[in-house]
Amino acid sequence: MRLAVRISALALVGTTSASVAQAPSPGNVPAELRARIAAVLELQSASVHWSTPDHGAPQALRALYTRTADAPLWSHAGDLTPQAQALLRELGAAETYGLHAADYAVAAPVGTTSPTNWAAFDVQLTTAALKFVSNLHYGRVNPVAAGFKLEAPHEEIDLAASIDAIAHAKDVHAALAALEPPFLHYRLLKAALPNYLELAQRKGLTDLPQPPAHLRVGDHYQGAQGLRSLLEALGDLPRATAPSGAAAELDSSPTYDAALSAAINAFQLRHGLTADGLLGKSTFAALTTPMARRVRQIELTLERWRWLPPFKTPPIIVNIPQFRLYAFRTTGDRLADILPLDVIVGQTFPHAQTPVFEADMKYVVFRPYWDVPADITVREMLPQIRKHPHYLESQHLELVRGQADSSPVVPPTPENLDALAHGQLRLRQQPGPDNALGLIKFILPNDYSVYLHSTPAHQLFQRARRTFSHGCIRVSDPIALAMLVLKHADGDWTREKIEAAMNATADNQRVYLKTPINVLIVYGTALATEAGPVFFFDDIYGYDRRLERQLGGR
Repeated sequence: MRLAVRISALALVGTTSASVAQAPSPGNVPAELRARIAAVLELQSASVHWSTPDHGAPQALRALYTRTADAPLWSHAGDLTPQAQALLRELGAAETYGLHAADYAVAAPVGTTSPTNWAAFDVQLTTAALKFVSNLHYGRVNPVAAGFKLEAPHEEIDLAASIDAIAHAKDVHAALAALEPPFLHYRLLKAALPNYLELAQRKGLTDLPQPPAHLRVGDHYQGAQGLRSLLEALGDLPRATAPSGAAAELDSSPTYDAALSAAINAFQLRHGLTADGLLGKSTFAALTTPMARRVRQIELTLERWRWLPPFKTPPIIVNIPQFRLYAFRTTGDRLADILPLDVIVGQTFPHAQTPVFEADMKYVVFRPYWDVPADITVREMLPQIRKHPHYLESQHLELVRGQADSSPVVPPTPENLDALAHGQLRLRQQPGPDNALGLIKFILPNDYSVYLHSTPAHQLFQRARRTFSHGCIRVSDPIALAMLVLKHADGDWTREKIEAAMNATADNQRVYLKTPINVLIVYGTALATEAGPVFFFDDIYGYDRRLERQLGGR
């Protein structure tokens, strides 16, 4: 939902003041402050609308002025404090945080003003600061409402103490930064935002003419010069020095040359596209996406970063639209301490999407059975079983009565197939190299019955867009992941020992972890890298659109 600070008492619209009113006598302001706080908290005046959830902001407002005995927080001896002036600048630059300055709009009173207006300003600036800090630390919406089932509690902060610290800080910017998420990649993405805000102001930057079909290197393309300008602005094409002579002629050439093709290849890698250096339909669509949309992707991803608590143990993170898994070796999110792996996620159909949630990985299964989900059994498998007498045998499937691995297998009689259709029996695939789960799966008990596993369909990892599963997550290098995960189990799990377990005759061997591993299945369509480039991914499940609606659709 839209979270706005509505200022009515002073009709304030700016964020800085050149001349500040002389403060009234100190004896007058506390009474006015008490009246203003009463209006905000008890009469529910229209001057403020708290965040949802508010994280204790109303109580913090009362506590702050109790600490000061109703003395102003933001003015002293007839002038704004340096902290107030710095805070006003930060609120005015809220866009650089991925927020919106209009939601925190407060201006210093100018000229001659009354104790009532001074008190109103002080409470309004405190209110805006409470909202700003809450939004920076917790995010603007409840992650559950946005589709993220997050079990771990967020790190709580004392809002009153935080604002009091800002009001007395030597460096307000640093004090605010200390309240933001403690993750490197949050800071990298936030640092990239001002550049994209600037790009979004360039008119016509992404206006390119439709290229001819099957455009190849050496072909004429009337948008070549505009394409060079765009790719230079994005950093995919090295920026040329001031061109002259032959260099200037090359810069304005209408030819789709090798340099442009190489830059397109870099652009494709950053946008999750097949990297072929060709200006095809998908690449052209990504190139002509307005920069304002890229800004919004960054803002929405920063919002999701704010939902996460600090990592207490090294986690495993799967970013769905990136088709990428990150297994951490430490609690820091530096690439040098992370194992990155390609993954396959759920299809885009609503019933097959990989959910966004958090759970703890507790054990690993070598040579697993695949218990076919009931909806897949009825919708996909049963028609084939009834149509082809040898389908069960060819797919190594069997009917089982009971939920245990040792439950009896029953013959595929018409009566038993009817029982299967009604959920009285279950269908499972026997362990082996052609099992849908491959030879290893990683179990993190959750309400969605989603887990990580290997796969016999290795060729699918060659695709740029990998939405092929029914919701579970297929891992490109399960042995590398197992080596990292099984450091938390008894025994020395070397690569050779893991491969032996995957190819042994013993089926469904479970290895429990002594320390569970927190797994976060997240959804971010923008990623800033330590090397510099910013990556963008398609909103494959529409979660960006959903979150945008909840934030007010701006």
